[in-house]
Amino acid sequence: MDIFFSMRQGPELTDQDTKLIRILQKDGRISNQNLAEAAAMSNSACWRRVKALEENGVIEGYSIRVNPEACGLTFHAMIHVLLARHASDNTRQFVEAVLKRPEVLDCFATTGDADYYLRVRCKGIEGYNDFLENFLFRLEGVSNVRTSLVLRQLKHETSTPL
Repeated sequence: MDIFFSMRQGPELTDQDTKLIRILQKDGRISNQNLAEAAAMSNSACWRRVKALEENGVIEGYSIRVNPEACGLTFHAMIHVLLARHASDNTRQFVEAVLKRPEVLDCFATTGDADYYLRVRCKGIEGYNDFLENFLFRLEGVSNVRTSLVLRQLKHETSTPL
């Protein structure tokens, strides 16, 4: 799979699939019995449908939501990164390095003013400065970095709109 551009078409979702996904997005810890009841299905049919959604890559996994500030990650920013050259080696090295960094919550390849947008969380300005000085500025091919501080988060949605 190309790590730079992926427009994969998934399986066709039924109304029942969509209902199951919506319920699971609200409560990923719901028991199969309660999920089946909420979706008006038998336990076995529900289990098979969820298993099929997992196997087809529609359901990628299950996780918890953590309050970053409660964990000391008080610095929140969007970084606009422009690469000097778009040679495949530079781009691949940049992407591979960024994907390994825990501070990077999201990485988007984009059109427009920046080649990449990174959403990062760090332990204060000192943590961010360390991220810039000892990581981002040292990556070959990075030409320009602009930071936009997140002053206030107005919406953060983890559910896919179905």
